[in-house]
Amino acid sequence: MDLVSLIPQFGGLIYTLLAFVVALSVIVAVHEYGHYIVGRWSGIHAEVFSLGFGPVLYSRMDKRGTRWQIAALPFGGYVKFLGDANAASGKDSEAMETAGRDPAELRRTMHGAPLWARTATVAAGPIFNFVMSILVFSAIVLTRGVVSEPLTVGEVQDLPAGFHQLAQGDEIIAISGATAPAFDNNVAWSTFTQDIPVEPSLDYTVRRDGQERDVEGPYLFPPYVSQVAPRSAAMDIGLESGDVITAIDGAPIFAFEQLKTAVESSDGRVLLLDVWRQGETLEFALAPRRTDEPQADGGFVTHWRIGIAGGMAFLPATERAGLGEAVVGGSVQTIAIISSSLSGLWHMVTGAISTCNMSGPIGIAETSGAMASQGAQSFIWFIAVLSTAVGLLNLFPIPALDGGHLVFYAYEAVAGKPPSDGALRILMAIGLSLILSLMVFALGNDLFC
Repeated sequence: MDLVSLIPQFGGLIYTLLAFVVALSVIVAVHEYGHYIVGRWSGIHAEVFSLGFGPVLYSRMDKRGTRWQIAALPFGGYVKFLGDANAASGKDSEAMETAGRDPAELRRTMHGAPLWARTATVAAGPIFNFVMSILVFSAIVLTRGVVSEPLTVGEVQDLPAGFHQLAQGDEIIAISGATAPAFDNNVAWSTFTQDIPVEPSLDYTVRRDGQERDVEGPYLFPPYVSQVAPRSAAMDIGLESGDVITAIDGAPIFAFEQLKTAVESSDGRVLLLDVWRQGETLEFALAPRRTDEPQADGGFVTHWRIGIAGGMAFLPATERAGLGEAVVGGSVQTIAIISSSLSGLWHMVTGAISTCNMSGPIGIAETSGAMASQGAQSFIWFIAVLSTAVGLLNLFPIPALDGGHLVFYAYEAVAGKPPSDGALRILMAIGLSLILSLMVFALGNDLFC
């Protein structure tokens, strides 16, 4: 075997692992800090705040008596509160017996604190994950801005047919004689774009330098690759953002809809693509893959996909978004991720969609590396998506997860007493078994799906 040929693969593996560790460490740090800070505010003492598990690489003790540490295995973390026996917040009977001799010390333990304090401390981890996601998505909206009204050409895409006459700053008044509606009017805009003639070139009426004029331009939605999905057929063969697909199986195309139709009707057979990339024509072969896509009504539809997103023939000009508008947008996106995740899980349980939609650590690591390779903003966006998923997962009512503890606290609120120590030990063992089984199942998906 040629060892030199393995260097790029090894470098890619290191890059993927590094991206995964960074993404996971940020999410875990935010989650555990939520537990820590709300616990501290609630009067519960944290003995250890750990990023990672296993042998300790670095640690320091702060003035409050909490040891902050970084451990060798960077695949998680925990906060160990006073009275906890382990990272899963099991009760340390000996420590609780000692603390019970002093009411003030007992109050500082996780298991001796009032119910409200324990509930707030446990719930804070997932809530901090959601808040982080909202803040990141809001920041992205603020950075990108919102599309200007009226719709204005910000930057013309680099397309193989260089005949069009659109220019930066043109305000789009009409296309092929049809007046362009407000871009943020989703229904009107959708109807407008559906009625546009599917032709290689279109007549645009624009306002340029204060005057209306008619210019020639490309079809509004060319087969332009604006984004490549991680772990997709397109990424596997090396398609890149900025590529333009000019032909399928030798038949020329000029509209993204033509590409979509060819892929959806392929039934998974290999397609031969001619791709224009910065003035050079390349040839690729790829087989579309079945993909379960969430719908607005909460259902799923299965299509053949190659894993690319398209876009318009030009990037719209943008303007600064208001802070309130950005926060609303970030909140809506976070809620949408939660909703689609729950819907996807339900459809997998009922057999409506494939369980291969569930990714394990290998899949998440590959996606981390792929998103990092697409730029800082894509990687940060992915961290926010993963943060939402981690927050949601921790709220599942499984013993050993935050959601399981909240169920125990709800029982205590109703019954007036917590479950017995024996029952808790059994339930925690069942919970850990479920979590391990889920991890093995997801890892199997990564390897065999």
